[in-house]
Amino acid sequence: MRLEWIRDLLAVMEGGSLARAAERRFVTQSAFTRRIRLIEDSLGAELFDRSRKPLEMLASVRALEPEMRASVARLEALQTALSQAGSASGQGISFACQHAIAATVSPRVVAELIVRHNLSVKEREGNRDECLFMLLSGEVDFVLSYSRAEDRHLPGGQAFDSAVLDTEILVPVCAPSLRPEVDSAVLPVVSYPPEVFFGRVFTSAVAPRLPPTPVLHRRAETALSLAAFQHALSGIGAAWLPLSLVCEAVEDGRLIRLDDRLPAAELDLMVIWLASSARPDLRDVIAGLVAHFASGA
Repeated sequence: MRLEWIRDLLAVMEGGSLARAAERRFVTQSAFTRRIRLIEDSLGAELFDRSRKPLEMLASVRALEPEMRASVARLEALQTALSQAGSASGQGISFACQHAIAATVSPRVVAELIVRHNLSVKEREGNRDECLFMLLSGEVDFVLSYSRAEDRHLPGGQAFDSAVLDTEILVPVCAPSLRPEVDSAVLPVVSYPPEVFFGRVFTSAVAPRLPPTPVLHRRAETALSLAAFQHALSGIGAAWLPLSLVCEAVEDGRLIRLDDRLPAAELDLMVIWLASSARPDLRDVIAGLVAHFASGA
């Protein structure tokens, strides 16, 4: 039984519903529902009465709340002790980032952590919600994530600290073979599910500014920007991708930018950490990253 699973179940008990529990756990409701299903599948037992709408946690599961809270307290104490021991011995640091960042920015971050701070580095990847969950569950020390200036605030109020490292552009691109279709009635595109970060950015910052033509025709959909990148290279459709991810393909002619015809979106590259972090050296590490990016090195 994983610590984060127990925290998920306690969040349901405290919030009274999956929707309110998802807010407490700083994830979307759909992602939280999938996690509940994963817990049940792993345990081989249903923990909720699905004959009720909305579904309710079984009374037999609720009866285990005192034992669950005691287990969380013990595991959190152990986690803190191990983190402090690891920090004191200078063994390393861990961070999580979105997949597009892992392919572009994270090598620069890893090199800075190794050279300046003499740390060994563990990197994890996931979507934005997954990365924040890894931070909350103590699996990583900080997160690198894209954010929009308009919604830079994070759920959880004062639970997080954050700083802007750099700026980015989510830019429309396509294979040269598709360029004529940008001026036609219909343009095939590779889209993102609306619940993932880039899908939300497209919905809020790109879609409202699209011209009447061409009409976008979804030919493929993926939650992964790296998959969308490959689809664009293959000529499947136009895609909105971070400029840092596609710049080499644009320079060598494998992709062309379409932001002369279609809207782009500005993003911030953020570093996010827990305000209550037990690592005494973490703020120095963060300050070093901020200074490194500010210098343009």
